[in-house]
Amino acid sequence: MLEKMDERVTDIDKTEYDQAVIDFMKARRSVPAKTMGGPGPDDETLREIVAIAARVPDHGKIAPWRFVRYSQETCNKLNERIAARARELNPGISDAEMEIEETRFSRSPVIVGIISAPVDHPKVPHWEQVLSSAAAAMNMLIAANAHGFDAQWLSEWIARDEVLAPHFGVGEGETLTGFIHMGTRTMPKTDRDRPDIERVYVTM
Repeated sequence: MLEKMDERVTDIDKTEYDQAVIDFMKARRSVPAKTMGGPGPDDETLREIVAIAARVPDHGKIAPWRFVRYSQETCNKLNERIAARARELNPGISDAEMEIEETRFSRSPVIVGIISAPVDHPKVPHWEQVLSSAAAAMNMLIAANAHGFDAQWLSEWIARDEVLAPHFGVGEGETLTGFIHMGTRTMPKTDRDRPDIERVYVTM
């Protein structure tokens, strides 16, 4: 019996330790959406990426998040609505600034909105459910990268605008965690400065 248990533990150890995953996570980084081109993930691949995104800590098994993939037609309409809203908020907006607003949903081939949808629960506060939504967004970034695509998590002012929210698929009591842009980079990937671990990690 002990020999069988030892064999089982050995098998688990071999399965759970994956140097390739460690190396991948140590090198993972986002790529600016404005530098992405095609291709992006197809429908089947995107469904797999979304399924991975949903495998996050979720106290109470609530699934307090939703994923919205925006079609090309919807992206075109959103560009128009964002531009109109930007001009409404800033009548003196410059042509250069307006060009940015008119193309926010044309930056990458695939865009998915992560919507935080917390519910009242006796044991799980809203803030914890919001964190689960953020974890889902991070999982989606990792899953997109693991499938060979570049990705970036963006929010910007549009994610906080209550007038635009319904057009992004946000319902009452919900908020946007952000948008995950996916595609293929058109220029070399570069890294950025990372925090000094000694400054952000302590033992108590």
